[in-house]
Amino acid sequence: MSQDKTGMRRNLTDYGDADFSLYLRKAFIKAMGYSEEALDRPVIGITNTYSGYNPCHANVPEIVAAISRGVLLAGGLPIEFPTISLHESFAYPTSMFLRNLMAMDTEEMLRAQPMDAVVLVGGCDKTVPAQLMAVASVNLPAICVVTGPMLSGSHRGVRVGACTDCRRFWASYRAGEVNADEIEEVTNNLVPSGGTCGVMGTASTIACMTEALGMMLPGGATIPAVLADRLRHAEIAGTRSVAMAGENLTPDKILTTSSLANALRILLAIGGSTNGIVHLAALAGRLGIEIDYQAFDEMGRETPVLIDLKPSGNFYMDDLHRAGGLAPIFRELKDMLHLDCLTVTGRTLGEEIERLPPPYTQEVVRSMGNPIHQGGSIAVLGGNLAGEGAIIKQSASSAHLLVHTGKAVVFDSLQDLSARIDDPDLDVGPDDVLVMRNAGPRGAPGMPEAGYIPIPRKLAQQGINDMVRISDARMSGTAFGTIVLHVCPEAAVGGPLALVRNGDPITLDVPSRSLTLDVDETELAQRRAELVPLKVDEERRGYLRLFHDHVTQANKGCDFDFLAAPKVRDKTP
Repeated sequence: MSQDKTGMRRNLTDYGDADFSLYLRKAFIKAMGYSEEALDRPVIGITNTYSGYNPCHANVPEIVAAISRGVLLAGGLPIEFPTISLHESFAYPTSMFLRNLMAMDTEEMLRAQPMDAVVLVGGCDKTVPAQLMAVASVNLPAICVVTGPMLSGSHRGVRVGACTDCRRFWASYRAGEVNADEIEEVTNNLVPSGGTCGVMGTASTIACMTEALGMMLPGGATIPAVLADRLRHAEIAGTRSVAMAGENLTPDKILTTSSLANALRILLAIGGSTNGIVHLAALAGRLGIEIDYQAFDEMGRETPVLIDLKPSGNFYMDDLHRAGGLAPIFRELKDMLHLDCLTVTGRTLGEEIERLPPPYTQEVVRSMGNPIHQGGSIAVLGGNLAGEGAIIKQSASSAHLLVHTGKAVVFDSLQDLSARIDDPDLDVGPDDVLVMRNAGPRGAPGMPEAGYIPIPRKLAQQGINDMVRISDARMSGTAFGTIVLHVCPEAAVGGPLALVRNGDPITLDVPSRSLTLDVDETELAQRRAELVPLKVDEERRGYLRLFHDHVTQANKGCDFDFLAAPKVRDKTP
């Protein structure tokens, strides 16, 4: 038997006899009804991430069928296979805790099973990063297809969408402005269709960044989940995957220092989720590339926010699609992008921009001369309270709080926050700074999207809708407010948040890029000496133990230390 190591001959089970391995494999796969002719074709794997717990992936069966059709049209053999499916709302303690598990699952299935290329079907925000991390490590020809954003809905004549409006209505409910009957009514309208969040949350951000990376066919990031265009895009991706297998167009030719810089540029221009930089840092780490956060901050200062989209603006993802998707953004940013980066089409980003259809009048994407926000959507903070950095989405913050000093009101855990935030006796005022710690990668564990600390109920009822909030947690890309995130190192490993005490003055100065605990260094040294390490349950086992022992900090992407490239070879941007 031929051993050209393509198709069914790839990744043969090792019995010490390669011919027997192939013979046995073909005997069993023929039980699926395949002919000899089918088995001689290039094999294209398709990840099936459907789950009854994942409404963002409700359309995956249709997408897989469309991809399969495209593979068959191109002369390949499509074979779908399951991997873990993650949904933020249905994953305890958080989907971020399980992202690395999905990356490992996907990576090992790509290594274990015979395929010449793979089509990665993802959507809900941790799934696509996990898949990209996996293929970066395996280096198998790969193309990404996302499930697409949901449509926007309507509540009492007002347009709504998940999940920025989820948070807006819940804040109104906490403030007593919306009663229990209406909040229940709202739940019927916020998520009107399958698909990912209909605003520039993490899922949409990652989809746009994936297209900017060159790992997705042009136009694929913004097509709503329920449109026929979503299935046509999937079919074309299936067709293209066969060609990529023949060309051996592997991720290492696409995922480069320059393409990562392009993705960071797009992240800033779309007012994207702060989670985008965590996931890109993890992907970069797989490639031996380090994110230069100071350079990223400088990039932000020269990159305006061009999309008028929630949570930084007014429109929804289906509006962005009708406005041309990323096409008008690529045109506006053309002079700021690395145009020589290769994409899954086999052409460069510059060539793809030249192939874009002609522009037309629309209101969603602004010009460079008329941006939504100038000076960067995400700012990187330093100072003694941000030892190795912290970030803030300033485009979704309150302008009057970007320079602010207030006294700390400290919560030592998620449980402490939940128990005390609405206590009428809580000593807190509107000018105070809410601090939550031990919610980072190890402390929570899993760095949950808990950075959107609720406004204490008694203040919300007074009409207070924003305060400076600081944590070592993450925040959903759909959220808004003056919220400092990813304080690094986290409190659980002795980071600076662990030193903060109730009443300490804290100064946030975003223009100066500083976050400062205004306490004498002598006093801080004394507190460090007295610091009691966070108690860890020694009986932790399984994946929880693995996570605790090996997860990196936010600035490294919260990947496992043993999955990153053995050494750093470059920096981006």
